[in-house]
Amino acid sequence: MYKSHTKDPVAKYIVNNSLRLNDVQKSLINETMKLSYAVMLGSADSLQLLANMCKMIRAKKTLDIGMFTGYSALTIAQVLPPDGRVVTCDVSNQHEALAREHWRRAGVESRIDFRVGPAVNSLRRLLSDNAGEAGSYDFAFIDADKEGYADYYELCLRLVRPGGFIAFDNVLWGGAVLNEADQSSSTTALRQICQKLHADERVDVSILNSGDGVALAFVK
Repeated sequence: MYKSHTKDPVAKYIVNNSLRLNDVQKSLINETMKLSYAVMLGSADSLQLLANMCKMIRAKKTLDIGMFTGYSALTIAQVLPPDGRVVTCDVSNQHEALAREHWRRAGVESRIDFRVGPAVNSLRRLLSDNAGEAGSYDFAFIDADKEGYADYYELCLRLVRPGGFIAFDNVLWGGAVLNEADQSSSTTALRQICQKLHADERVDVSILNSGDGVALAFVK
């Protein structure tokens, strides 16, 4: 019922004793798992943690970079107030119908603003003088092309307020980041973003061994 990147029995125990999914979340996971590239689905346990953190800071406006089938947008939108907003971005609208079906069933479609196109362009538009969105978001979730993480980070850092946070998914990449022989562009980009966060005095940082690894940058 959930995607896990590990067969570790301890991780399974944690998930089995903490993960809470409603019927709409279960349905969207099941539909996504039928796709040949279902591995792109974010870990339900990691997203539950991020949703709980959003509740803790009383988040109202959030960013979702990499919509895919809409599970992350759904999970976060459900914990926002009725006038809350998730701006979700994806280069493709291939799965928009599936996403909207489940957003509608959960009663959160009105909270989700889907932007089609390169996420860099969508984020820059939010930062334009006309939009005036700088520093107005509480949280950003980045789970898109790994080579773009550094650019997404810099843009989200301008959009997320001090006291908010930015989360990066897949930073452990199935352990590939530990294999120095792996110099692929995605693996290299993930190593670099973790190194960048570690050295960046604009944020406080934690990396969690949850799902496929989640890095958290808390904006100062």
